[in-house]
Amino acid sequence: MEAIVADLDAQRSRLHVAIQNWEHDFNIGSVVRTANAFNVAAVHILGRRRWNRRGAMVTDRYLHVYHHPDVPTFLAWLDEHGVTPVGVDNLPGSVPLETAQLPQDCCLVFGSEGPGLTDEVVAGCDHLVAITQYGSTRSMNAGAAAAIAMYAWTTQWRDAPNPPTDRPGRPRPPRLVP
Repeated sequence: MEAIVADLDAQRSRLHVAIQNWEHDFNIGSVVRTANAFNVAAVHILGRRRWNRRGAMVTDRYLHVYHHPDVPTFLAWLDEHGVTPVGVDNLPGSVPLETAQLPQDCCLVFGSEGPGLTDEVVAGCDHLVAITQYGSTRSMNAGAAAAIAMYAWTTQWRDAPNPPTDRPGRPRPPRLVP
């Protein structure tokens, strides 16, 4: 496991993600699993230390996961490490994610499912972004929102990965030709 973490550390992005755990949110595991897929620099759990790790499917073992007991401690850590907090929530004043230029060294901060980010976290964020939605619902699942936001950061700051190699027993994906 140490060798895998060392290999991932050599390729980690500069993106951090944080989940405000002020209610016990089952989406945290999903966010952690997606953070592993994007090989983020770190995941920050803000608030309660306990979270449901089942949804992470043990991917938290390959990430750097930090716990911050309160908002000031979290924001001080980000400031000390030169990481800009960016809140992701559909609040007044939020900029559409698809038009936002996200900082390269940023932490995308997600609130608990339902209530979203607390006022204290919003006040500590340098930027607020929202995922544009077109349907009748006001919000989307926090795990899905986190995946969309991590992907948006990735399209701005990460080089395209090498194409997937063929794996035994798996069909080769069709080649797209213009």
